[in-house]
Amino acid sequence: MNDPQVSPDHSPTGAAEEMRSALFAQMVMQQSSMAMMLLGKTAHPETGEVVRDLEAARLFIDQLEMLEHKTKGNLTPEETALLQQSLMSLRLAFVEAVDSPPAEKEPKPDRRPAPSGSGPAPEPAQAEPAPADNPAEAEPRKRFSKKY
Repeated sequence: MNDPQVSPDHSPTGAAEEMRSALFAQMVMQQSSMAMMLLGKTAHPETGEVVRDLEAARLFIDQLEMLEHKTKGNLTPEETALLQQSLMSLRLAFVEAVDSPPAEKEPKPDRRPAPSGSGPAPEPAQAEPAPADNPAEAEPRKRFSKKY
């Protein structure tokens, strides 16, 4: 009955409200970051690759729009401003992404270390065998990562 977290009128104290506000801001920023990454505006944090999936980005933007609609009138002015500014920049980035063609992927240089002392170095003319000669090396190394 004498819970310090709840006042007599059963409303949360300032510390609990600040925590909820911080969690709300974190969620908005997380959704915005995912949308920006899927729009190709930022690189994937683990792989460093630029991902472009406009449908998935649209889903994250739609979720933030739904959140704006469902929480209308229940947010602090700071929370409302954060949500509106995030949505405005995401909508602009989405329009830019739709209007611009996808960037072509440039092949990444092979950064594997050279074999050490296992025989003579190949001559420059033989450095890259034709794909038909060695099919195992014709495919670039694949990286496995989660895609949501």
